[in-house]
Amino acid sequence: MAHPPSAGGTPNRLAYEPSPYLRQHAHNPVDWYPWGEEALARARAEDRPILLSVGYSACHWCHVMAHESFENPDIARVMNAHFINVKVDREERPDLDQLYQGVVQLMGRGGGWPLTVFLTPDLRPFFGGTYFPPDDRHGMPAFPRLLEALADTYRNRRQEVEAQAGDFLDGLKHLSAYGLSGAGGAMTGADVVNAGTAMLRGVDRVHGGFGSAPKFPNPMNLALMLRAWRRSGEQALLDAVLLTLERMARGGIYDQLGGGFHRYSVDARWLVPHFEKMLYDNAQLLHLYAEAFQVAPRPLWREVCEETVAYLQREMHDARGGFYATQDADTEGEEGKFFVWTPAEVDAVLPPELAELAKAHFGITPLGNFEHGRTVLEVVKDAATLAKERGVDVAQVEATLAQAQRLLFAAREKRVRPGRDEKILAGWNGLMIRGLAFAGRVFERADWLALAAGAADFVLKEMWREGRLFRSHQEGKSRIDGLLEDYGDLAAGLTALYQATFDAKYLEAAVALETKARELFWDEERKAYLSAPRGQADLVTPTYALFDNAWPSGASTLTEAQVELAALTGDAHYLTHSEAYLMRMRDELVQNPMGYGHLGLAADAWLEGAMEVVIVGEGVTAAEMLGLLNSTYAPHVTVSLKRPGQPTPRVLAETHRDREPVDGKPAAYVCRQFTCERPVTDAEALREKVAPPVVHAH
Repeated sequence: MAHPPSAGGTPNRLAYEPSPYLRQHAHNPVDWYPWGEEALARARAEDRPILLSVGYSACHWCHVMAHESFENPDIARVMNAHFINVKVDREERPDLDQLYQGVVQLMGRGGGWPLTVFLTPDLRPFFGGTYFPPDDRHGMPAFPRLLEALADTYRNRRQEVEAQAGDFLDGLKHLSAYGLSGAGGAMTGADVVNAGTAMLRGVDRVHGGFGSAPKFPNPMNLALMLRAWRRSGEQALLDAVLLTLERMARGGIYDQLGGGFHRYSVDARWLVPHFEKMLYDNAQLLHLYAEAFQVAPRPLWREVCEETVAYLQREMHDARGGFYATQDADTEGEEGKFFVWTPAEVDAVLPPELAELAKAHFGITPLGNFEHGRTVLEVVKDAATLAKERGVDVAQVEATLAQAQRLLFAAREKRVRPGRDEKILAGWNGLMIRGLAFAGRVFERADWLALAAGAADFVLKEMWREGRLFRSHQEGKSRIDGLLEDYGDLAAGLTALYQATFDAKYLEAAVALETKARELFWDEERKAYLSAPRGQADLVTPTYALFDNAWPSGASTLTEAQVELAALTGDAHYLTHSEAYLMRMRDELVQNPMGYGHLGLAADAWLEGAMEVVIVGEGVTAAEMLGLLNSTYAPHVTVSLKRPGQPTPRVLAETHRDREPVDGKPAAYVCRQFTCERPVTDAEALREKVAPPVVHAH
């Protein structure tokens, strides 16, 4: 069925796609195709190059290039005359994105979105870049001039194109397996400490975080620094993590009115964010702030977790249980418009006394700190400072600020809201389940556990069919074969959910996912995992899942799940598989810890011998033991519960065998490497076993 390009009237093919990102381009005059056989077959039949454009719905610069170029009829005519134009949502196909980002890297440029790559009909790239302006600007060539030049080269200097495509393909094959060249070796506790210490050298000691601008949260690397602190007792590691968490929570990267974190800060001090909100960021940060509460219980950490979950439930939660992918940066064509304020807008909402206090608290001034005199809210003066300045009680200031915040939030709710990408991704929901389950344990929030369980139930019902996982669900349909990250993230989320609810169905599902993941993605020869199922036909070369970037690699989350499955089920083959991968990647983790933060978390737990605590019994003492495990920073420890008199699920038969109360009292069995110590019957004795005092490593 032909769908002609549109200049605002008849939609093009992308109008029929479920991806909100693709639909954003449905009325472009460009003759767009979604990635698929129809487009690829036409390119082969007509021997025309492919213009591949990759982005995502919340991407600000994707919107800019769309407005400047893809909505421009003159530029669209050039695209349609010379190329088969293909749009890809990188959140649906991160394997394609990972592969072709390599083109930009090979050209010596930073990657990013929008990604713009030119391919031969057999999918070999011959040129690429990211954002291109409509006219010559800032050292970048005008997009239409570039299009004409590449089309001419493809027609009249084909040998050059073929040579370039051959060189790029060789380079992509190397990049796709980059990190697998090391010899590997045995992982040690010192490796975890050294990884954290290496990260510490890159920390901004004034504002927290890594490096300067732009500044990303990097939650998995901060989590690995906490693991290094646990092993070493090095106070500087802990101080750096807590400084970062505090500065982020008080900065503009955090939504001070509505909760939840934006993607990143364009400056070094967390003030002005890129305003999109991503599910995977908030999932990981929820988990990290809950860990911080275990380490150093501060009201701020609790507030961040409570407000973030409230945001997720309010803005990102589907009524059927799953969580949506992203929230846009732009509103009514302006970046951040929904989130920023002027003094006049505050004065219109709040009575004078509250307005004056709120403006001082959030740093709202006539000059502003953002475009057009508007202000991104940050905590400039906390309640204690304001109380001291005014000579009043802190509690009074806190109550007044809370009232002002409620009124400002209610006023903001009447604004035009940012767009939302309502696709439900299996992997990102797995990360959210993991974060909610853990935070629900730490803060004793049964409602958060219910949210996690609801998401798990939805994904398992709608997206796990006949032993295969789908990646994306939208408008009642599940589609796209799951990638490794979907299997790994969901398996890790389900093992966390079992430990929060002790419902064995989640553990059984995690076992099934791990089994299928090894079948589909494990490369026995290279002892590594592929990103996409083996034999994926539309990848010009296979790609391996190695690096932890904005969200963890599926190899890292699957390895984490394997260590926990070993502990919970007592099946040694999970440790065998995790050990094989960890030994393979040991050199890379040690030499480049910033690229393997989540894998470092899995390594830390593996080094502890898949440590598990089995609580046997019910009543006050059992509850105290569970409460201790939930409030103690012991990230290497898994926990299961055996209720006497109830049938033991088959998946727990090995670890629950012969575990009984002691003299009629609830007992805790602490096990490592499938060997258990004598049981203990009180919470304090259990604390000493799972989290002994931190000592400095020698």
